[in-house]
Amino acid sequence: MSRIGKKIIKIPKDVQIEITGNLIKIKGPKGNLERRFFDKIGIEQSEQGLSLSPKSNDHQTKMNWGTERSIIANLVQGVSEGYEKVLELEGIGYKAQVKGNGLQLNIGFSHPVNIEEVPGISFKVEKNAIIVSGIDKTLVGQVAANIRKIRPPEPYKGKGIRYRGEIVRKKAGKKAASAAS
Repeated sequence: MSRIGKKIIKIPKDVQIEITGNLIKIKGPKGNLERRFFDKIGIEQSEQGLSLSPKSNDHQTKMNWGTERSIIANLVQGVSEGYEKVLELEGIGYKAQVKGNGLQLNIGFSHPVNIEEVPGISFKVEKNAIIVSGIDKTLVGQVAANIRKIRPPEPYKGKGIRYRGEIVRKKAGKKAASAAS
C-alpha cells in the first residue's frame, strides 16, 4: 500500500474540481488546469477532499498510485497559491531585465540572451534575482532549469546562474594546487 497514495488531498474553499472519466479539471483563483490521470486509479470526492484508490492490484497501478496523488495535489496547490522558483545571478556585469513578457540576460556572452515568453509563466527581476512564477509546478521548474542551463555556476569563481540557496562547491585552482605540492 502506498503511504502517499492513501493521503487525502485537502481542497481549499475557492477551488472547484470536476471529474469526468479519467480527466480532472481544477479551477481556482489563479487559473484553470486539467490533466488526464492513470485510468486504473479511481478518484472519489467527499467533504474531506479527494481520495485516490487503485482499481486493480497489479504492479504498475501500485507504482502510479502515489505519483498520481502527488501530481493532483500539486495541481490543486497551483491553482490556489501558485509556484515560484528564484534564480540568482552571480558575476560582475551579470544582469537580467524583463522585455515585454520575455526575459533578456546579459551574462558574459558577446550578445544578450533572449528568453521568449512561455504561456502560463511570468518573470520578475529584482536586483540579481530572477523570479519564475506560474500555476503549473512542472512548467515552472522546467523553465527555471532551462534558464540555469544557459550559464550554470562554474566551480572556480562560482559565476553563473544558480537557484536560491544552491551551494556551489569551489575547486582550489592552479595556484593553490601547485603551492600544496
